[in-house]
Amino acid sequence: MPPGQLTPRQQQWFATIREGLATETGRTLEEWVAIARTCPETAHRARLAWLKTHHGLGQNRASIVLGAAFPADAPWAAGDANEQALWKDPDSRAVLVAVRDQIAGLDDVVTGQRKGFTAWSRGFQFAALRPARGGVRLGLAVPLDADLRLVPPAREGWSERLTAVRVLSEPAAVDDDLAALLRLAWSRS
Repeated sequence: MPPGQLTPRQQQWFATIREGLATETGRTLEEWVAIARTCPETAHRARLAWLKTHHGLGQNRASIVLGAAFPADAPWAAGDANEQALWKDPDSRAVLVAVRDQIAGLDDVVTGQRKGFTAWSRGFQFAALRPARGGVRLGLAVPLDADLRLVPPAREGWSERLTAVRVLSEPAAVDDDLAALLRLAWSRS
């Protein structure tokens, strides 16, 4: 994953995985890249499965190997395209912009665009946003009792640290109360 999309803690985690690759598997990253390039599959998930099944690599190591072997095909390489595809509905995009504007005032924030959601981290992920039926779902790393409008997450696909969700139906919902929740989540990350 490109360094600009990772927090310092995430960068260290990826570096640790890379460093341990040779020690724990007996092959360097370069050797694994050469193996990955022999994979008969062309889709990222199929390549992951192939490395796991045929070579015993776990999800994280296989992802790092594939990111090095096929950088243009890595899921994180399509950040702008993922954002455009995810936020194509104008009403949902307006909520994204409103949330993004609030988060822009916070220090040391890293934005990570995933296929299914947009995430914000400092030390850890503190917020994520995804379009859904009935509005946009904002996941926050705050206790459920921080606001009466918060509900538990329901298979959101983002970090398990995001323990509360608020559904936003319009940009006006990104008010002072929500800004305070975002600051609280940020301060805890």
